[in-house]
Amino acid sequence: MSALRVLFLGGTGTISSAVSPLAVAAGIDLTIVTRGESSRHAIPEGARHIRANARDPHALRAALGAGEWDVVVDWLAFHPDNIRDDLETFAGRTGQLLFISSASAYQTPPRHLPVTESTPLRNPFWEYSRHKIACEDLLVQGYREHGFPITIVRPSHTYDRTKPPFSEGWTLIERMRRGAEIVIHGDGTSLWTLTHHEDFARGFVPLLGNTRTIGEAFHITSDDVLSWNQIAEILATAAGAAPPRIVHVPSDAIRAVDERWGDSLLGDKAHSMVFDNAKLRSVVPGYRATIPFEQGAREMLEWYDADPARHVHDADTEARLDALVERFRV
Repeated sequence: MSALRVLFLGGTGTISSAVSPLAVAAGIDLTIVTRGESSRHAIPEGARHIRANARDPHALRAALGAGEWDVVVDWLAFHPDNIRDDLETFAGRTGQLLFISSASAYQTPPRHLPVTESTPLRNPFWEYSRHKIACEDLLVQGYREHGFPITIVRPSHTYDRTKPPFSEGWTLIERMRRGAEIVIHGDGTSLWTLTHHEDFARGFVPLLGNTRTIGEAFHITSDDVLSWNQIAEILATAAGAAPPRIVHVPSDAIRAVDERWGDSLLGDKAHSMVFDNAKLRSVVPGYRATIPFEQGAREMLEWYDADPARHVHDADTEARLDALVERFRV
């Protein structure tokens, strides 16, 4: 039997950087399209690399030529126009087009927990999520009207060693280490699901070429549910810092000083999100995320501390945090 031929548009990002080597290790004939080498994640040995801008349909078609693939995965589609291009480019050239959507597309805030794939899609707070919903709508239309073989995957908050779960990045960790106060949205008790990218990969690779997934949507998450206060405490422990000095700030107040940060809270992180992965397990029997955030946090700090050049201090972020702390300190 010949190896499954898979094309990744992207493949060196936070999530896909764990999927790509696992796919190669599984014997998949993998081709990755990127504009160049990632500064953080390399193309895995054993994968082909095509240099092209996957979001330029003319350049992409020229680079791909007349090639056909059993599976195409678009890691880079964030707007409905990207999906229109995919449907045109890959019509008749693949047995499965797999779109990376987002769990933030689910009803926000959710009326019921845990969230399942039948939870409605509606997010009036975040444009990013609304674009992902519009992408899904186009794909479902293509499947219903033309039989285009689509599969939708919705990651939630998936991280790697380079991506702390807070928008403030290294600046937050630095504040913890020197004992400065940090900002946590709300009262810090909302529940959140963090998924290590290697756990995501173990749930994702078996979906490639799996005919039972055609026309279906799946989320892939951990069952590791923590409050935001707990997440900060675990990260502080990994950093060798004292328990964090937390100042709780309403999400809308954060948005008033940092629109991008605030939108990501009001449109996603401010609400408890717990997921039921039963549908994924129905097609990937035995799937279970095994990496707790305590391990993931240690990996983050080891990565940052391995090269002091990664200790990037953001003065603007620091100033915003100082202003919020001063205003909301009890």
